[in-house]
Amino acid sequence: MLDRTEIRSHITHLECSLSAEECGHDMPHRLNPKNGKPYLVRYDLAKAAETLTKESMSRREPNMWRYREVMPVIDPANIVTLGEGFTPLREATRLGSRLGMNSLLIKDEGVNPTGSFKARGLSAAVSKALELKQIKLTMPSAGNAAGAMSAYAAAAGMEAHVYMPKDAPIANQIECTAYGAELNLVDGFITDAGRISGEAAEKYGYFDVSTLKEPYRVEGKKTMGYEIVEQLGFEVPDVVIYPTGGGTGIVGIWKALDEMEQLGWIGSERPRMICVQASGCSPLVDAYKKGEEFAEPFKNPSTLAAGMRVPSAVGDFLVIRAVRESAGTALTVTDDQMVASVQEMAEFEGIFPAPEGGATLSALQLLLESGEIAKDERVVLLNTGSALKYLDVLGPALGL
Repeated sequence: MLDRTEIRSHITHLECSLSAEECGHDMPHRLNPKNGKPYLVRYDLAKAAETLTKESMSRREPNMWRYREVMPVIDPANIVTLGEGFTPLREATRLGSRLGMNSLLIKDEGVNPTGSFKARGLSAAVSKALELKQIKLTMPSAGNAAGAMSAYAAAAGMEAHVYMPKDAPIANQIECTAYGAELNLVDGFITDAGRISGEAAEKYGYFDVSTLKEPYRVEGKKTMGYEIVEQLGFEVPDVVIYPTGGGTGIVGIWKALDEMEQLGWIGSERPRMICVQASGCSPLVDAYKKGEEFAEPFKNPSTLAAGMRVPSAVGDFLVIRAVRESAGTALTVTDDQMVASVQEMAEFEGIFPAPEGGATLSALQLLLESGEIAKDERVVLLNTGSALKYLDVLGPALGL
């Protein structure tokens, strides 16, 4: 196995996702102050390709830091890891047979540290914050992201300040407290928590690791794209169905695909990216259907899938662009459909998905019925977390 000190990051600069304006990566940055849009991390991919080869992957550590050349942390001593990433890509044989499909796969992020895909983004963001000597962190969260930040901050010996809607899952509230974070419960939605977290960052000098308001969480999330391609023998699936709140996962996977083409891992082929949102909170789907690039804030959002209850997404245009450029689509599912799919995925595949993961199966069923997905296509469902974090809402929904 390669020692992680033998390979290094080839980060070069940050680039505004809207204007392409460049800035350095050696100091903390949030949104571009000129237009309020996110920065994305860029790398010298030609240099990275010299060592980040298909052949080298079998000798690398089985976590997301196996892709260190295209990760933002320069000094390996600053990497804060709990073993996140390289999650299983399961062939859903029984569920696929039930649906008449030849190749249905589930990328199970529920086995990550802290029980969700949020571990990826927060490992990357906390590690880079440590490298930038930012040791007091703050963030708003509907649940799983806060638990992940709290865990990685604890592992690094950093302060964690969490702002969370009062109706967030109790499991997430408990884990933040257990990890030693300062938990602040907020009346309102995730956007209200974000406003208060931002005010605290300004007042107390905290480093804000909100979704896409700093450049590094997306770098952790993009490793899902690298893993899917690697686990498929360096092939690209036909379809990826992703449950979308803030949308960082879609942004990250789409970014990874572009990087992998430049690395020579894949060609120009791309999966169709499917954005699925809850019918009670669907700003991105609504904008997509209207032919717009930017989404209006969703009023009075309501869904039991806490991770999808995001009424306003900073990276809205990036998600919508990925869907359109891939010839994908965006659609909504109801809470009842999600819950039914949670039980179906658990019963047929032994994977107990979060409601967000259940939403991907609900969306697949709708797209099979409409003919937008063919039964002979290779489809990847992203289960973003474990249902064990949602027992307080799933129990009543399942009649218990």
